[in-house]
Amino acid sequence: MDVYSTLGNHDYGVYLKFPNAQAKSQNFEDIKRAHKSMGYDLLLDENRIITLGGEKLAVIGVENISANESLFLNNGNLSKAIKQTDDAAVKFLLSHDPTHWDKEVNSKFKDIDVTFSGHTHGSQFGINIGDKSYSPSQLTYKQWAGLYKKENQQLYVNRGFGYLGYPGRVGMPPEITIFELTSCKTN
Repeated sequence: MDVYSTLGNHDYGVYLKFPNAQAKSQNFEDIKRAHKSMGYDLLLDENRIITLGGEKLAVIGVENISANESLFLNNGNLSKAIKQTDDAAVKFLLSHDPTHWDKEVNSKFKDIDVTFSGHTHGSQFGINIGDKSYSPSQLTYKQWAGLYKKENQQLYVNRGFGYLGYPGRVGMPPEITIFELTSCKTN
């Protein structure tokens, strides 16, 4: 199976100083080329239909979309990305920022079954007590780590593997998540 990827807020180079617009543009092209060189199918407001177990599944990917428009870029277009997915039995959305889910996914695109996000890193700090986790992330993000459900839709927010600023993590270990798809078909 293929590996699919999307872009997040840092991929656009908005937090770096470039000598000119051409250098910034070249950096962005280099980011996209890096996805390709790693064998990733970078989805830029587009989708791929795959067939698995006789069912069509849509993998939909958008450029960065955030409800925090004053802080983060909104380069994505979900209306464009979801085109020609009506026949898919299941729709998976790759969207970097979990605030996109409440911004438009679970209100305007109710046929998207699962959204996969990241972005928060769980603030790289947390406290786990029993089956509950607490993090400064929850002061900014309604959905910041783990699985969330609303009606028939789900959002999974991955805590990520890297870091931002502080080169470590406390109580918020890095995460690589594996989901196993199973058929719900009954005969």
